[in-house]
Amino acid sequence: MNERLVELRNALGLKQYQFAERLGVTNTAVCAWEAGRRNLTEQIIRSICREFRVNYFWLTEGIGDMFTGTPQSVVDEIAEDYGLDETDKKIIEKYLSLTPEQRKAVKDYFKSIFL
Repeated sequence: MNERLVELRNALGLKQYQFAERLGVTNTAVCAWEAGRRNLTEQIIRSICREFRVNYFWLTEGIGDMFTGTPQSVVDEIAEDYGLDETDKKIIEKYLSLTPEQRKAVKDYFKSIFL
């Protein structure tokens, strides 16, 4: 699994510290997982799958595709279900690409306007 973790991080174009930040763990933990010195817990595996849209079976067993679905395809589904136009889709895509801190700032801004 550690080799697939390295493959995933490289496919995402993330450095170890960036990957760690997104998961809320230390860079040391990511380094230890990738080197095979520590095992991934079920909780971390689930976090990785959720945060990066990774196929659980690919990560744990090497079965299937790396990703469950691209964010683009998910946004397209939402756009179709809710009748969104291209501007709506771009807003959603940009929001999803923000860091957790940036998302918080956006949410705080909207709260200040609407609540």
